[in-house]
Amino acid sequence: MLKKLFKNGKAEKEEPQKTSELVEKISKMNLIEMRSYVNGKAGIELCEEGLNAVVTRLCTYLKEDDMDSKKKKAFNLILLSAKSKHISFNVLEKIQEFIKNYETLIKDYDKEHKEIYASRFHDALELAIQNMQEMKDLHAKMNLLGENQANI
Repeated sequence: MLKKLFKNGKAEKEEPQKTSELVEKISKMNLIEMRSYVNGKAGIELCEEGLNAVVTRLCTYLKEDDMDSKKKKAFNLILLSAKSKHISFNVLEKIQEFIKNYETLIKDYDKEHKEIYASRFHDALELAIQNMQEMKDLHAKMNLLGENQANI
């Protein structure tokens, strides 16, 4: 039993280091690599902190004069992130920040390419909020049933 306690303490100390390494690795990724990571095909396990790092990076990634293909990849990556099971309130707020930062860019892209990204972002946010509510309800039920308690 003491071994479990010491292992847990050691694991908790390693978590911030792993998180900072993951964030650093994500900061060096391009759009294709970030998409692979969010899809779970990069060989790195997707987690809440990693998803947050991806969306945070995307909030400042695009510029007005970027190629349309880069904009489309970033938009699709945001939509993919909104559908992730690892979404959190922080990620949701970052997605909203992305949409606010690039509102005119999104509208211009939609108008020029006859796309509906503005509508798709709205739908993705609603779905993400609904999924988060379902996860919260499930978590509450698990706590009520004692399933989410630590083993003593």
